[in-house]
Amino acid sequence: MSGRLETVVLDSEGMSAWIAQDRRVLALFHTFHSAGTDLVISANTIPEISHRRVNLPRLNWTLSRVKVEPVTEQSARTAAQLLKEAGLHGHKYAIDATVAEAALRQPGPVGMLTSDVDDMSRLCGSRVRLIRL
Repeated sequence: MSGRLETVVLDSEGMSAWIAQDRRVLALFHTFHSAGTDLVISANTIPEISHRRVNLPRLNWTLSRVKVEPVTEQSARTAAQLLKEAGLHGHKYAIDATVAEAALRQPGPVGMLTSDVDDMSRLCGSRVRLIRL
C-alpha cells in the first residue's frame, strides 16, 4: 500500500474482519498503527455487525480502539444527498451512505476498508481511497 493515510474508515465487513482476527486485516492494521493512522467507524456500523454469534468481549475491545462517528440529523441529510447524487436509494444503501458520509468528513487523506468497492466508489467518488477486503 503506497501513500500514508491520515484516517481509515471501516465498514461492517472491515470491522467484522478485525473482530474475527483476519490475518490480512490484522497486517493492514499493524501498518496503520505504525503510521499513526486513525481508525473510524460510523455509529450505524455497530448494530450492523452485532449478532448472536459475535464475540462480545472482542467487539467491545475493538470498539475501544476506534473513533465512533455519530449519525446526526445533518449527517443523515448529507448521506441522503450522497445517495441521490449516486442514483441509489432504499435501506440496502442507507448504512453505506452514512459510512461514506463519515469518511468524507475525516481528515485526509482518507482510506476505507470495504468489501463493497462498487457502491462506495459511487458514494465517495475519488475523495476516499478504497481498500478492497
